[in-house]
Amino acid sequence: MATEDQSPPMSWRDSYRGMSSDNIKGLILALSSSLFIGASFIVKKKGLKKAGASGIRAGVGGYSYLYEPLWWVGMITMIVGEIANFAAYAFAPAILVTPLVLIIILSCSAVLAHIILRERLHIFGILGCALCVVGSTTIVLHAPQERGIESVTEVWDLAMEPGFLLYAALVITAVFILIFHFIPQYGQTHIMVYIGVCSLVGSLSVMSVKALGIALKLTLSGMNQLVYPQTWVFTLVVITCVLTQMNYLNKALDTFNTAVVSPIYYVMFTSLTILASVIMFKDWDRQSPTQVITEMCGFVTILGGTFLLHRTKDMVDGLPTSMSSMRLSKHADEDGIDGEGIPLRRQDSSRSP
Repeated sequence: MATEDQSPPMSWRDSYRGMSSDNIKGLILALSSSLFIGASFIVKKKGLKKAGASGIRAGVGGYSYLYEPLWWVGMITMIVGEIANFAAYAFAPAILVTPLVLIIILSCSAVLAHIILRERLHIFGILGCALCVVGSTTIVLHAPQERGIESVTEVWDLAMEPGFLLYAALVITAVFILIFHFIPQYGQTHIMVYIGVCSLVGSLSVMSVKALGIALKLTLSGMNQLVYPQTWVFTLVVITCVLTQMNYLNKALDTFNTAVVSPIYYVMFTSLTILASVIMFKDWDRQSPTQVITEMCGFVTILGGTFLLHRTKDMVDGLPTSMSSMRLSKHADEDGIDGEGIPLRRQDSSRSP
């Protein structure tokens, strides 16, 4: 007598088969990368402050920091971190690597800024950081599996599809508008202007870094990808994007509180990178509506945390923005001490030689 198949339906646990060796390598590289990058924020900020004391500050277009050894120590530390980050993208999906790097950088930067730079976050700023971590964790836990890519030409074909070309065109247009219209007027007073440029450009750079990582991984395994012109196009895009990010990130660090710059930058960078990855690799086509809605909730949580960080960037010890600015101005008038309040820093920049 034939028996009916009584096997239970597949549960969500069955979809998790454990981490592959490549994913483990990628996550280890991502962790190492985030520690180096988080430390580099603090060292570069110290170098920028030291250079700004004797020259024109980076926040107003100066490049005196290029002669400051401490800034170069921070820059080398960041390069080491970015190399590890670059390697991580060759082994693990960008949609998993980027949020993980964000979480560790947030923690590392906040702790080191508290200890070394003596910078403080308002209590709602701490809540904003917590929301950013929760939102990023939600996205990581429900992230789609990235499709397998085995040639740099496959990435090129994906990049040439209409959806991603439209996204890239919108990003480039927004970057030019920010650089030529908003930065001259609002760069010294609105933190989102500099960070917006870095984040938008960063979302394009990660897609190119992913292509380069795949190309180098395949080349080292015996399948030479350096013969394809697409590899060198992606290389040019990466160099251009990294130089742009470095320039405007230096301006943001020199103008605003490091404890606020790093979380807002990496939250925006992570969100836009995931969006670019979804558009380019069409990850949501292989997900259920529940997974997509959960990821969207993660995005909303991240945006809420970013909003709190932005709104409390000028608050000190629980005082409202206006009162904290008055207190900073009073201390500056009495002691000549440079504070983190935006109006004060703008006045200081006008007195720079």
